[in-house]
Amino acid sequence: MNEKWNLSDPYVYQALTGFQNKSLAVQTTHGSVRGILKKVMPDHIVIQMGGSPFYVRTAQIIWFQQLKGE
Repeated sequence: MNEKWNLSDPYVYQALTGFQNKSLAVQTTHGSVRGILKKVMPDHIVIQMGGSPFYVRTAQIIWFQQLKGE
């Protein structure tokens, strides 16, 4: 089976890949998440916050910013 990912926003995906394993603040349509960006996938990201993984759909991200000094 040949599956292809359809990137809804390839620029956001590309930018997020540069922040992998760094502290990140992510604002979503339902609130914000702060933690270590562990994984970037075409349709979601995984942020480690307080020992728990949070899965955030890329389409729900409004903005993100690297956290300095964390």
